[in-house]
Amino acid sequence: MQKILITGGAGFIGANFIPYFLKNNSDHYIVNLDLLTYAGDLQNLEEVENNENYNFVKGDICNRKLVEDLFKEHQFNGVIHFAAESHVDNSIKNPDAFIKTNINGTFTVLDVAKNHWLDSSNNYKEAFKNARFHHISTDEVYGTLGEEGLFTEETPYAPNSPYSASKASSDFLVRSYFHTYRLNVVTTNCSNNYGPKQHQEKLIPTIIRKAIAGEDIPIYGDGKNIRDWLYVLDHCNAIELAFKKGKAGETYNVGGNNEHTNLFIANSICAILDKVYPNKNSYKQQITFVKDRLGHDFRYAIDASKIERELGWKAVENFQSGIEKTIHWYLKKLNI
Repeated sequence: MQKILITGGAGFIGANFIPYFLKNNSDHYIVNLDLLTYAGDLQNLEEVENNENYNFVKGDICNRKLVEDLFKEHQFNGVIHFAAESHVDNSIKNPDAFIKTNINGTFTVLDVAKNHWLDSSNNYKEAFKNARFHHISTDEVYGTLGEEGLFTEETPYAPNSPYSASKASSDFLVRSYFHTYRLNVVTTNCSNNYGPKQHQEKLIPTIIRKAIAGEDIPIYGDGKNIRDWLYVLDHCNAIELAFKKGKAGETYNVGGNNEHTNLFIANSICAILDKVYPNKNSYKQQITFVKDRLGHDFRYAIDASKIERELGWKAVENFQSGIEKTIHWYLKKLNI
């Protein structure tokens, strides 16, 4: 049985990935290491908490002794590294936490994996010859786009926030361990995820939550900032493929091919809510424009042709189908 360490598995993407992966891979055992900060929620993993192939450990990825002890106990031959501080606004207010988790934490897990899997000559030990470290990253490391163009795996890094700078740093650490030690690593850089289990601070849950509560729906600036939206379970499929089939040392960009402005997102959600949970007035009347975020990147868009071509991945959900599923999930969570 292959044993995998998943870091940050109680967060949004991890909590979708673990049930998805265990359902498809009954011959794998997962240890989920998560500190359960505000962004982690074990309620999102209730469907697997009694699964005999799953174990949760509360702890900090920066705690080297803990990570080393887990490697010794379980003899992991795979790591999928989700754990990260990820909210841009929080990185502007408190960048310290992003440096600690995203850079120091990544280094700790990466270095422990290297020391456990490789011998003193930096050759793989026989028991770990197929071991792999999969690093989950973001398209924000590439900076911002104008009205045209797409991020590719060859796009130079140009991070514009403490969050994206910390993720860029972690990407470079992972890259360096491949080129220096020949550690079997793969990195995926994804566009904006959405779907069930996302923390309420993010854009789409905020729009849904504020609309239902009858509160102003805040949209930064003029609402024309553009993101490429990726349904979280499509992302989970891409992660599984890259972990199993990706070429060592390679980076794969994962995008949903769903470019929309923030204002379009808000209007779309309000239009669906008007149908499925109607109010006296349209929810669109609650949309309010607020002061723009510092260093707000104008546009992100992913060219996912490499992962489509090399690994056979393809997004299943378009934005309309994905956002309808997302809204119904949140309404159920809110007992509506």
